[in-house]
Amino acid sequence: MTAGKARLWWARWRWYERNSLPWNRVAIHREMMRREAFVRWPVHGNVLEALREGRLQIGPHVLLEPNVWITMPSDARVKIGEGTFINMGVMIAAQQCVEIGAHCMLANGCFVSDASHHYDDPEKPITWQGFESKGPTRVGDNCWLGIGVVVTSGVEIGERCVIGANSVVTKDIEPFSIAAGAPAKVIRKIDYPSRPRSSSSSAGSIE
Repeated sequence: MTAGKARLWWARWRWYERNSLPWNRVAIHREMMRREAFVRWPVHGNVLEALREGRLQIGPHVLLEPNVWITMPSDARVKIGEGTFINMGVMIAAQQCVEIGAHCMLANGCFVSDASHHYDDPEKPITWQGFESKGPTRVGDNCWLGIGVVVTSGVEIGERCVIGANSVVTKDIEPFSIAAGAPAKVIRKIDYPSRPRSSSSSAGSIE
């Protein structure tokens, strides 16, 4: 094996397998514990360095189930709000910025990204053409994404939305919406029954 090939192999191993090193595994658990969050092993991606550099922001009481993959290059960032539950096999891939709000639920196999592959050069394999981004991808607070939901580049899902299983979200979804399909479309709005104002509330209180 040539020196160039050895360096390439090492770069790949470092990107994909470094979390398997026992001291890195301990370090990831320590970083999560500092944030009052928890990860069930294994976790994939450049999680440790992103946590240490502050590019991966994880709120308290976040839970990552096994085989979650969070990946980002050196200038990208991912933010996951407090109390959010990321189920098995979810992948979050940021080219610039992906934000997931507080108290969200992402079911098994969801994919959330702010980027997609270039494909328009007929002289190059797609895997060599790099990525493009339409801007940050954001999921608001208290959202529920069903099994296999895909959220694409530049999309914003408003707070308290429910996205049906296997949907592909290609456009913004207004808050308090139930959406489904490929591409996802709003089926109906979520209506909450109004709560009567407490008679004991003071005039200056906010309900």
